[in-house]
Amino acid sequence: MKLLLLILYRIYQFVIMIPLIVVLTIVVGLITIIGSLLGGGRVWGYWPAHIWAKLCMWLTLVRVEVRGRDKIRKKTSYVFVANHQGAYDIFTIYGFLHHNFKWMMKIGLRKFPVIGVSCQAAGHIFVDNSSPAAIRSTMAKAERTLQNGMSVVVFPEGSRTLTGRMGRFHTGAFQLAMEFKLPVVPLTIDGAFKVLPRGQWLPHWGKIILTIHDPIDPPVDEADRRRVSDLSAEVIKSALPANQR
Repeated sequence: MKLLLLILYRIYQFVIMIPLIVVLTIVVGLITIIGSLLGGGRVWGYWPAHIWAKLCMWLTLVRVEVRGRDKIRKKTSYVFVANHQGAYDIFTIYGFLHHNFKWMMKIGLRKFPVIGVSCQAAGHIFVDNSSPAAIRSTMAKAERTLQNGMSVVVFPEGSRTLTGRMGRFHTGAFQLAMEFKLPVVPLTIDGAFKVLPRGQWLPHWGKIILTIHDPIDPPVDEADRRRVSDLSAEVIKSALPANQR
């Protein structure tokens, strides 16, 4: 029975799901570019992608349960830090966090057709570590962006897990929180690895749980930055199964 369901699901994916997601991605990317270029990056840089993510989840037959949404306020700027289980982390956060934000992403992603251009138009923050001047430029862009309730989402591991277990955190997100005095909110994503692990191309139906934890006060110095980083990792792990911590 399970094999039959999987075969039917794969047929559905190739005939319906994948073509629709490709079309949706292109349309939403173009809407984001046009809307943002017309001066509406705050609105058009978030809402089209928010709807796109929900539709992609629905088409994939993936359910999302959110826990702890009452712990954040819409008009407060945060540094959200999440574990990175797979590609469906993007859909999960875009569609179900319900808080306007910008991604902090690798500068290489800017080269992706449509997606890279739309992300740049929407004002997402590309991290350039190529030189001290580039780092200063990245921080200046972040400072201009993270105001009036606009937040940022960072995957401190830097890349998707290969095994399902959480990796070591890099310091950039917590440096940002310290520089701009923004509270850090840990996010736990549980289930995205089963839906689409790194190295696979076709997702599987399932359920993802997004847990929003209590905000942590911004770090005040270098020692405190390390403490907040370690605390965030432990909090995120607390909502994961033991074999993924």
